Amino acid sequence: MTLWLTRLTPSPTSSPARRELGTVSVTSMHRRVMSLFPDGIEEQARAHYGVLFRVEDTPRGTHLLLQSNQPPDASRLPDGYGQLTTHSLAPLLDALEPGLTLHYRCTASPVRKPGATTRALYDLPPVVALKGAAADEWWQRQADAAGLKPLTLQSQPLDAVQDRQHPAGQNEGRGRENSRRIRHTRVRFDGTATVIDPEQLRAALRNGIGRGKAYGCGMLSIAPARNPA
Repeated sequence: MTLWLTRLTPSPTSSPARRELGTVSVTSMHRRVMSLFPDGIEEQARAHYGVLFRVEDTPRGTHLLLQSNQPPDASRLPDGYGQLTTHSLAPLLDALEPGLTLHYRCTASPVRKPGATTRALYDLPPVVALKGAAADEWWQRQADAAGLKPLTLQSQPLDAVQDRQHPAGQNEGRGRENSRRIRHTRVRFDGTATVIDPEQLRAALRNGIGRGKAYGCGMLSIAPARNPA
């Protein structure tokens, strides 16, 4: 399956673009991303189109990276919102082989789920967010499952994404009484790694890593390392 990588560069004069890319409440950003694909998929549309996305802050400004299994439709953007630049990832995926050194980046939501006994003993919630060395160890395990052997690692905590999830069919304007609070802590992992298993890596690129994929987490990006560590 071919994957496509798209960069959405917002217009500096677009208030909706600045608002949607500049908030840690990502419902509007998710809706904007999904609006770029055909209608008619009632459930699991994100998974159907293989959509993963990540908001990135760069010296040239904030932009959105979007990965999907078909190109997004630029004509679905509002006038003046921004510009889409899309290219196929097929050449990169086809070139993966054991021993290749890559740069990687993934903004993920590292967690652990304690067993019932541990939760009762230490009064822990069902899902525990990880940080620091525990988050780095989590990433090492994820990288191993993705067919990568990390050579270097830099991790940076980011603001959590948070929102409220409403029951299907309920109007968001009806209040919070039936909504569920959503919060995903985020850590950005950067570094270099050696490819161990290309097929596992292709699967991780296609499916994403960890929780919160509908909230801008889990997209793994790679690029060949010009100067291997």
